[in-house]
Amino acid sequence: MSFIDLGINQSIAQTLAENNITQPTEIQQKAIPILLKGSQDFIGLAQTGTGKTAAFGLPLLQHLDGPRKAIQALVLSPTRELGQQIANQLAIFSKRSSRVAIRAVYGGVSIGPQISALKKMPQILVATPGRLIDLVERQAVDLRQVKYLVLDEADEMLNMGFKPAINQIFSFLPREKSTWLFSATMPQEIARLVHRYMSKDYVKVAVSPNNVVNKNIEHQYIVCPGETKQSTLLTFLNVDQSKRGIIFCRTKAATQRLAQNLARHDFHVDALHGDLSQNKRDKVMQRFKNKQLQALVATDVAARGIDVKDLNYVIHYHLPEQLEYYTHRSGRTARAGKRGISLSLVTRQERNKVKQMGRTLGIQFRQLESPSKQRIDELRITAWADKLLTTSSPAPTDAALVRIAEEAFSGLSKQELVTRLVYNLVG
Repeated sequence: MSFIDLGINQSIAQTLAENNITQPTEIQQKAIPILLKGSQDFIGLAQTGTGKTAAFGLPLLQHLDGPRKAIQALVLSPTRELGQQIANQLAIFSKRSSRVAIRAVYGGVSIGPQISALKKMPQILVATPGRLIDLVERQAVDLRQVKYLVLDEADEMLNMGFKPAINQIFSFLPREKSTWLFSATMPQEIARLVHRYMSKDYVKVAVSPNNVVNKNIEHQYIVCPGETKQSTLLTFLNVDQSKRGIIFCRTKAATQRLAQNLARHDFHVDALHGDLSQNKRDKVMQRFKNKQLQALVATDVAARGIDVKDLNYVIHYHLPEQLEYYTHRSGRTARAGKRGISLSLVTRQERNKVKQMGRTLGIQFRQLESPSKQRIDELRITAWADKLLTTSSPAPTDAALVRIAEEAFSGLSKQELVTRLVYNLVG
């Protein structure tokens, strides 16, 4: 089935093809024909990474009244990163629609430029809840002509404490509108939200978890005690330091601590978690996208919306608390038809959880043996030696420092010097 078969017009379908998007995903196949009708409220249950942005974005673009300068569609996102990603994708989809304007507004940055941009009256507004309320209270945005409201990652918004904000935002909107809710899960809080704000004849579709796992990802796990997780991780990272990926931890404190420990072992990593200022988050992400960082150590919420190409692996330093997070995490690798690794570091008590994930998601986990201390030390020495051998010759200005080192080690033979260096490296 093609996008044209689903009802997408030729212009948008051509833009999709130019971006190598030719085969609709399951959620797109189920959602697009319904949303193109535009009249019913809708619930789409699908994991992150299944193509939900196109599922609601393509119908939105076809529903827009291009010449009319008013916000016709509002998309709510739980995080700035996801909001930016949604706005960027919609901009790509609307490449041939010159009259369509899309704006994203979010906290953590100056509100002035956003207010100025809103004066141009975009047709689609992508917003985080807090910043949107701030703009409405400043009378900088007019939502009275919104015809379509999209709640993306609705369960995550509620998990992050946005329920009062969502209630307030509904009070800003006209009663006559279509509400499209997308969520990975359907907890009781979502059910109450649906009951309160959506029509009783809403349409609901769901994507089976078995159909959302990328087949190009190899799922592995290593059983190791908690106290040896870091050394096991170092072994993996030392095998090929040119490869890049994301390491997931469960808490902010663990994320920061692990990033600091990896940095002490000369790995170029940084942490991404909710306690960072927006300016710091932006700098970390920019360094990661520019390949200045080998790995990013992140929490689940902070990693929402991360879309970085050519990541070789995802490591679950801590298993996720919720099943859908495993799919979201793993989906950061093996993009655009490439292959990737999803490696979980688990204790003996967590082996059953891995087996449960495998059964539920329909994936096969391969167990790897935890490396011995000898093997870990061998890989550390190899990586250290490779780093020394690939280091460029010192500049002339360093000659004095070189002489100081030569004098300090002049009483040692080559064998004695190497032995002491190795001992200091591996203890």
